[in-house]
Amino acid sequence: MAPAVIRRVGKADHGSAKRSSQAVSTNRPPDDQKDFVVSDLTLKEIKDAIPPHCFERSLVHSLGWVAHDLALIGALFYAGTWIDKLGSSVHWSLPFVLWPAYWVAQSVFFTGIWILAHECGHGGFSDYKSVNNLVGFILHSSLLVPFFSWKYSHAKHHKGNAHMKRDMVFIPPTRSKYTAEKGLANHHNDGDGILGHIPLGMLYETFCMLIFGWPAYLFRNASGQPYPEWTSHYFPTAPIFEKHQYTGVVISNLGLLAVISALTYTGSLYGLAAVVKYYLIGYLGVNFWITMLTFLQHTDVKVPHYRDGQFNFVRGALSTVDRSFGSVLNYFFHHITDTHVVHHLFASMPFYHAVEATEAVKGVLGKYYIRDDTHFFAALWRSKNNCKFVEDDGDVLWYQK
Repeated sequence: MAPAVIRRVGKADHGSAKRSSQAVSTNRPPDDQKDFVVSDLTLKEIKDAIPPHCFERSLVHSLGWVAHDLALIGALFYAGTWIDKLGSSVHWSLPFVLWPAYWVAQSVFFTGIWILAHECGHGGFSDYKSVNNLVGFILHSSLLVPFFSWKYSHAKHHKGNAHMKRDMVFIPPTRSKYTAEKGLANHHNDGDGILGHIPLGMLYETFCMLIFGWPAYLFRNASGQPYPEWTSHYFPTAPIFEKHQYTGVVISNLGLLAVISALTYTGSLYGLAAVVKYYLIGYLGVNFWITMLTFLQHTDVKVPHYRDGQFNFVRGALSTVDRSFGSVLNYFFHHITDTHVVHHLFASMPFYHAVEATEAVKGVLGKYYIRDDTHFFAALWRSKNNCKFVEDDGDVLWYQK
């Protein structure tokens, strides 16, 4: 199949994309994107379609959601204290059923708290920066997330989403890098590395990504931009930070030390098993959900990536996927799953207005709005199989396999 051509339109756009009348290779886009034309939508055009009240933030409303999530976590914790008692008094097998149910529910509720802290990091929680920072710091620290460190790198992710050099996470490897890493002499679309074609190998690789991908990103910048030095969200002098952000990184680390100390003290009082059952497994569940959500939001054959010649903010923001995880999970995840496009366009918009805003922009975005309601496990498997690398050249890039 011959490379498709991107045609340019001459309207000014948000950002500083270079304008050119030359054709640009899209490096074999998927069949339904063969006639892809880069968007010339402006941020103002999109914003004008959204009711003004969608940008209004309410501290009371946001704190209500924090209370809502903490109440769920507290009620679940209390219920958990009865699980082993029921095993002793009713039937020995009950804990083997109830503990897994507890961990699934806890991981979902914990993820809701993670997402509310994410709101704080974007300024969508309230109109008060100090309140946003305090609430976000407390909530994220409780889940062993370095709030300010994450906030700094995440802001760069939003500014450069889908840019090959400016984005901060889920950077697709180029063909040459992928070939070198897989040890393939000359990779074309007729095969993959041995691991990629063995179902058990893919399952193992996916499992490791879902459970350890998030802490690996924080600890060693896994899937982030390559730097000449070892990079971590825990190093105040890491190249992902600016000099004036040094203190925020240190404060983030101190928050983590306080939580780890509290967990260690709790373990000394009630035993390691209690910490594992009531916290650690739920924490690992948060890693699972956060990696699942973010991977699927940014990794799909329909999502283009850009280099300098064709990138601007709006095009990058539109390079993400809205995906329903079902009405229950959408609710507990505060709709970060099915309103992610509008979130990337207007990150400080509070989540409780994002559903309305998403419906409002669909008509303006047209074919540039990406939504996929494939079940998330099926979508995960599809993306792991089909999104291997992008080409070494070109300004608009599509995942290849």
